[in-house]
Amino acid sequence: MTAEERLTGELRVELKALEDDLRRRVATQPAVDREWRDQHREALQCGRTAGSWQEWSDDRVTQAAVAWILTTVFIRFAEDNKLIKQVWISGPKERRQEALTAQAEFLRHEARTNPDVTDREWLLRAIKYLAGMPATRELVDETSALWLVTPSGDAAARLLAFWRERNEDGELLRDLSDESLDTRFLGDLYQELSQEAQEKYALKQTPVFVEEFILDRTMKPALDERPLDSFKMIDPTCGSGHFLLGGFTRLRERWERHAPGMERRARVQKALDAIHGVDLNPFAVAIARFRLTIAAMLASGDEMLENAPAFNYHLAVGDSLLHGLDQLEIEYGAGYSVDRTAATYAYPTENLAALQKILRNGRYDVVVGNPPYKSVGDKALNRAYRDRYRYLKGQYQLTVPFMERFFDLAKTGERPGWVGKITGNGFMRREFGAPLIERFLPTKDLRLVADSSGAYIPGHGTPTVILVGRNRRPVGETVRAVMGVRGEPGRPTDPAKGLVWNSLSTYADEPGYSDEWVTVVDLDRRLLATHPWSLSGGGAVEVKEAINSAPRRVGQLVARAGMFGDSHAEDAFAAPVGSFRRFGVAEADVVLANAGDGLRDWVILTTGELLMPPGHVDRPQPSRETEKAMWPWRTSLWGRMTFSHGDYRAAGRHWLSWHQISVNDRSRDHISFVKIATHNHFAMTRSGVVEKPSTLRVELPEGATEDDHLALLGVLNSSTACFWLTSVFHE
Repeated sequence: MTAEERLTGELRVELKALEDDLRRRVATQPAVDREWRDQHREALQCGRTAGSWQEWSDDRVTQAAVAWILTTVFIRFAEDNKLIKQVWISGPKERRQEALTAQAEFLRHEARTNPDVTDREWLLRAIKYLAGMPATRELVDETSALWLVTPSGDAAARLLAFWRERNEDGELLRDLSDESLDTRFLGDLYQELSQEAQEKYALKQTPVFVEEFILDRTMKPALDERPLDSFKMIDPTCGSGHFLLGGFTRLRERWERHAPGMERRARVQKALDAIHGVDLNPFAVAIARFRLTIAAMLASGDEMLENAPAFNYHLAVGDSLLHGLDQLEIEYGAGYSVDRTAATYAYPTENLAALQKILRNGRYDVVVGNPPYKSVGDKALNRAYRDRYRYLKGQYQLTVPFMERFFDLAKTGERPGWVGKITGNGFMRREFGAPLIERFLPTKDLRLVADSSGAYIPGHGTPTVILVGRNRRPVGETVRAVMGVRGEPGRPTDPAKGLVWNSLSTYADEPGYSDEWVTVVDLDRRLLATHPWSLSGGGAVEVKEAINSAPRRVGQLVARAGMFGDSHAEDAFAAPVGSFRRFGVAEADVVLANAGDGLRDWVILTTGELLMPPGHVDRPQPSRETEKAMWPWRTSLWGRMTFSHGDYRAAGRHWLSWHQISVNDRSRDHISFVKIATHNHFAMTRSGVVEKPSTLRVELPEGATEDDHLALLGVLNSSTACFWLTSVFHE
């Protein structure tokens, strides 16, 4: 375990203790509690959230706790690396006692007029010092999550004690000194500090080698073809700032070559003026701002933060999918409809004016990022996104609206902006991606599609794809594609030198190249206008096209395919064979059912039972024995939600009715197959047997013979079908 990993784990423990303290502080301070509840009520009314008070307040507590911990990290980093004159927590070795003495003197002095003074006031004094320096003022300004709620004196004392802890030799256990002033360790803190925040915000920092690959194919060509003075780039999902730091370095080097006579700090500010970043997570933006501050200080030749100027940064906390949208009615005309309420509401950690300026469409030469891949859990946000974005279908992932937003932010016209991103590849094969692939992306000039799902990318368990394009109509008939052949055989010591990534990054510009990891081709653009996408190399695309050219398709031979039914209460309606009868349920109310885990290698190894009284789905006619046996379940079964969002009791439905039954005729043979599996598993099922939700069915037209079923079964279980399924279906 590295020192950074150990520090992250230790800070995670401190975060939990601090969250508990802040939660108590909110509950015991009527003014804070009232202010938070008012803000939650406003957020509900404006459509910024549908979360309960508990969910919403817990997230705010985490934001505040992380802000306090990160601020102590910033102070310690500045102290340990001699970037500030004062010491507050410990400082370098020769000044550690100085920090303790200064704190003791401060507390003695303050106690004369304030007997309730605590270690919290000492930390607040350190924060006030940061606020007094031009270079760090914005780190702790009024939008910082620090000010959502302050910790108790005991919690502040615990945090100070954590940073001052020593080993048996008297040396500090945690030393943040680094001669190179490398701030990349903050990316690990961003991603790993809070498990709850990681899940809520889908925190995934972009590895440097991925960031460099994308910037090479977006920022470099963009800079080569347009004036440097007006150049602008943005990462609308900036996270801990990897793309921003990479962009800043490139722009600073360009300015050094372009204007060598310009004053050094002025060149640094020119580079910073081109960099823009937004993130929904307040502590992500805090980390990005601190990292840019250190980078700007070094680039300007300053050795102390006190001497560094007040550089101007273009960073803001906010929702890139919502903020700035209130301007679209002006930009697109009165016919453009958008819910302005959610787009114009801002939390205390958000600067609405800055967001509206930064997130203006058509403003950027380069738009890059690593947007979250998760689905939208909040119903209010889901409604707000659906009101704005035109290509959302079903249970979509955030990949879809961010695809549209990235291109919208890029410039149009004579020099259209470049867009580059690494994103989850679920849209390529899952149904929600069809509108994006068939209606939106064909209107954009895609330049590169690279399958990165086989590469080892730390922190990215979800398979990914890298896309590069320009915000204009398509140019040319082909798109460069890097298609995967095999995944990384193991976890490489250095991910940047992994076998798959090395092939992808080295040969992406060499169409016709092929090895055991990737195939590089210029793909016919028309193939990328049809859902699903297949980016399998090694000749897989050609084989798939050969299969697709067959004279007949399975759909022409099948009457229907899909699920049998859904009870919405499988715990009550499903059981092993014989269980219901032992429980007192009448045999006439039970049917045999196939389950996915019992269907393998052409045969159904095991079956179960489903409770299914005869009669219509809404009006079942169970026997009296069955009703008596199932009576203890009635309350929970009546509580099931209907399609109209009421419960069964309110809708007048029998408590033993099924939620939905898709098949009315059970008296026919059919083919069953597993819903989720690593391979294609199909088997013949005789009449009278149905399927659990984990298993689906294929029905042939009426009059189909047993030979017809077996012939189709042979095709569906073949290696050809397996190849086609893996090329078309989601992983």
